[in-house]
Parts: sequence; C-alpha cells; structure tokens
Amino acid sequence: MSPKTRTVRVELGDRSYPIRLGSGTLPDVGAAIARATAAKRVALVTVPAVGRRYAGKVVRSLAAAGVKALRIDVPDGDATKNLRQLGRLYDGFLDAGLDRGSAVVALGGGMVGDLAGFAASTFLRGISIVQIPTTVLAMVDASIGGKVAVNLPQGKNLVGAFHQPRLVWIDVETLGSLPRRERAAGFAEVVKAGALWDASLFDRIERDAEALMDLEPRLLLPTLERACAVKAEIVSRDEREDGLRMLLNLGHTLGHAVEKLSRYRGILHGEAVAIGLVYAGQRSEELGLAEPGTARRLELLLQRFGLPTELPEFSRKAYLDALRVDKKSRNARIRYIVLRRIGQTEAVDLTPAEILPTTRSGASGKGSRGKKGRSRAGKGSGRR
Repeated sequence: MSPKTRTVRVELGDRSYPIRLGSGTLPDVGAAIARATAAKRVALVTVPAVGRRYAGKVVRSLAAAGVKALRIDVPDGDATKNLRQLGRLYDGFLDAGLDRGSAVVALGGGMVGDLAGFAASTFLRGISIVQIPTTVLAMVDASIGGKVAVNLPQGKNLVGAFHQPRLVWIDVETLGSLPRRERAAGFAEVVKAGALWDASLFDRIERDAEALMDLEPRLLLPTLERACAVKAEIVSRDEREDGLRMLLNLGHTLGHAVEKLSRYRGILHGEAVAIGLVYAGQRSEELGLAEPGTARRLELLLQRFGLPTELPEFSRKAYLDALRVDKKSRNARIRYIVLRRIGQTEAVDLTPAEILPTTRSGASGKGSRGKKGRSRAGKGSGRR
C-alpha cells in the first residue's frame, strides 16, 4: 500500500473495515478489493459520466488481481434511487453470473452507493459491497456506515437496510472532475461533521473554506480524513442508529423534506442539508437550547461554499406533510437533532408542527443559492 495512503477504521468486530484515503490510488484498488472480498467476479455499478472517466482504471486493476468485472450503468440523479432501477440491477447481477461469493462495487456518488449497496444487501440474501466514492459527500458520509436505501414516492430512503461495506476506497483525484456545485454540496456534510461532533474541525473549515473548495492537497486529505473519522467513531459506537448515530441526521430532517417537495430535482442533497443545518441552528436558538450566534456561524460558513441557506418557497402544510413520513418518526414525533453549540448536539422529540411552528416565516420565504461572505472568527467548544 502506498505510504501516502491514510487509513480510518470502522470498528464493528468481525465486520470491521478500513476506509483508505489517498491521491492517485485508483489503479491499486483491484488488489485491495480481492483481499477484502475474495471475490472472483464483481458487478461494477456506476453512472455514465463517472464510468467514462474511471471505470476503465477500476476494471483493469481488478483484472490484474484476477477479478472479472461487469460494468452496469444507471442514470444519474437521486430520482434513480427507486424500486424500478433496483429491479434492473438484480437483472444485471444475474446476467453477470454473480453468486454468493461475488461482490458489488459502487463507483460514484451517494446515489450509486445507496442503490448498489441496497441491491447487494438483498441479492441472494446479501453479498459483499465495496464503496469507491467519487464525490465529497459520498466520501465523508454516504459510503461509510452501511446505511443503504431507495426512495419511495412518499419519501426518501424509506426502503433500506444496514449492510456494511468490506472496504471504502477514496481517491481524492476523482474530485478534480467534479463540478464546483457538486463539490460545494459535499462540503455541507463536512461542515455537518464539525458542527455535530468536532468544534476543532469546524474551526479548520472556517479557516480554509476557499482552499478546500479549490482542492488544495495539503489541506484536503487531512480534512476529509477527520470528517470520515467522525462518522467512523459514531458508527463504531452505534451501528444501528439506536441512539448516538441519530446525531448524524443533523440538518437532514428538513433537508429530506426539501428534497421530496422538490421531487429530487433542481436541488442537490448537500444543498438541502445546508438549508436544514441553518434551520436546525435557528430552531435550536429559538428553543433556548443553542448558544446565540450558532445559526449565524453556520450560515456564513455554508454561504462561503456558495450553498443555499433559506427554505424554498413551499407551503407550511406541504412541509408538515413531508415531515410526517420522516423515517425517524415514532408515535407522531420525530427525533429532531438540535445544537447546543458548535461541536455538541442532541436529539429531542418534536412533532412536525413543533419543528416548523406557525411563528416561523421561512416556509413561505424564497430559497437562494446564497452569497459568499466572510465568516466571523470564533472557536466552538464541546463534543459528544
């Protein structure tokens, strides 16, 4: 393994696995997949744009390791995460001759990882999955922790499973071809990691936001490594989201509602999360839970990445209807993640109407992509 490769481990007993981070390491992934899975045949699931750039390297690397790969392309976009595409993947797996000793390799962003991962979790009652994320969002969030799912018309990720990967392989060189808008959307999840768990990481992002957007190598790898480590630490302590792992939903409750109401078009997942993060900060302050200025600090940092920070203009009723089918709801209440301060969060039980009360005018306000502005300096404290 290259001496420049960094490793973060997700510790889950006999299902533990490494997250390998490096630059220019895609040609080495085949041997790593062979060691991690012992598979002789894999299905490589990707989207056309990613496949054109990187699938050849992965297939050649697998062939050199004695592994035969069949590439299966799925359409890009979160709307692809549906039961119809899932059925098409099953057909592709059968055509590829996959058996219980085979593996699925997901090459792409979070949508590919979710769809391919759920297909792997259910095909032949479960075969191995390897994640090769090619977006910031997938690198620090979607590829780690084993949550895989597809959407239903009624809501996001309503059909899913926990299916841990055997390996997560991150080559940051793949980010060079990522459009800036998608790059920025991914950094919403990096900001989330600092906001919910690690104030020093949040400070680092405040200091280096523009350089990170430009993929400055000296700063990028350690920042992504720390964001991965935050999620790995939480997943290692609470794999099945019985308590602590719920904190990772910071910004996602309202973010998922925004995606659903947008019909998964015109807004990226990370953009919706950015809106949800700022709203969570604002609502936490209104509830008397967060330190004053917490929401503003989040807003200014996210705007430096060019991310939206205001709720799109949907009716309050539409938002409430979307919140009522949130997968975190229990007995008409939602485990909503609030901030105490940057670096410290907790879950509280709220009804949809308490999350979005009538006194909030944001549900009728207009969304925006946000103007870039300089964040205030300030050091958060606390951690959970």
